[in-house]
Amino acid sequence: MGVSRLDVFYRQLLLTKLFIGGWGKPEDLKRIFEFRKIIGDREKCKTLVPEDYPVYINKTEELADCHIHDGFFFSPLEHLVPGILPPEAVKARFQFIVPKRWQKNRPVCIQLAGTGDHFFWRRRTLMARPMVKEAGMGSLLLENPYYILLLRSCLKNVSDLFVMGGALILESTVLLRWLEREGYWPLGMTGISMGGYMASLAVTNWPKPIPLIPCLSWSTASSVFTTGVLSKAVNWRQLEKQYAVNSVYEEEIINLLEYCGVNLRCLFTPTPPVPVDTGLIIVVQAKEDAYVPRTGVLSLQEIWPGCEVRYLSGGHISAYLFKQNFFRQAIYDAFNRFSLKYPNLH
Repeated sequence: MGVSRLDVFYRQLLLTKLFIGGWGKPEDLKRIFEFRKIIGDREKCKTLVPEDYPVYINKTEELADCHIHDGFFFSPLEHLVPGILPPEAVKARFQFIVPKRWQKNRPVCIQLAGTGDHFFWRRRTLMARPMVKEAGMGSLLLENPYYILLLRSCLKNVSDLFVMGGALILESTVLLRWLEREGYWPLGMTGISMGGYMASLAVTNWPKPIPLIPCLSWSTASSVFTTGVLSKAVNWRQLEKQYAVNSVYEEEIINLLEYCGVNLRCLFTPTPPVPVDTGLIIVVQAKEDAYVPRTGVLSLQEIWPGCEVRYLSGGHISAYLFKQNFFRQAIYDAFNRFSLKYPNLH
């Protein structure tokens, strides 16, 4: 299967660069790599976030078809790895869109942000409000920690990618537990592009069956940066230079690879504790995706046997712009599958 011309053309129009600062501070890499060993263990993760972790609602807006609640909480990553997050990202922000009248139960899907998806308007307009209208389903939109206050649209350092992943895993756990306490059910997670990949990371650490709908993402992010169209945006020269000059980078990366027991893909691959029930996973992928190449990497069916993969014609950009209805349908199907299989799990 070829790659989408639109994906290639669209990327050529963008001037943003990735990892312009290089690997990041050596001490940050060391700390976040060590923390990855903890967060990669679902049993250990159970105790990282207290059951009653405080979450706050500070604004509510009433619209014709829904209520929109703005809320925040303090990222658990700041407590566990102090100072690793940018100061602006210590306070995690979210928007919670709920129907005025629930049709059946009170289902809520947490939606994580894709690349460049600042604030909430895009997910609210294209996904959350249609989901209220079509299925009476609520959505909780979590802001990406590196998009708070338009901090930056791209990742400056390689270490930022790991910090972002760790923060989103823990913050998703906070929100899932809060929604459970508030009586919402069933709960699930989704995201598009990078948001789908981060949702997959979060669900691997959740100790219960849960619907997962990753859209336009795959089993690893390594190919995104090494062979996809985004590879040309990576500052490879700076990464090579730092790696050659400072032995600390070599030591820390080798230590992580030895822990993983594989190759560089381990850096960007979901943790090995698979989700509790892979039958609740519906993946939506574009056949000609030039941003997320599938050649040469393990398939999601190999990593998560029992998951369903649905393919759309076209590439990454066309699917993102014009096929959100397929993403929403996959969400409804996964939630229905969960409700039939686990009617009393709440």
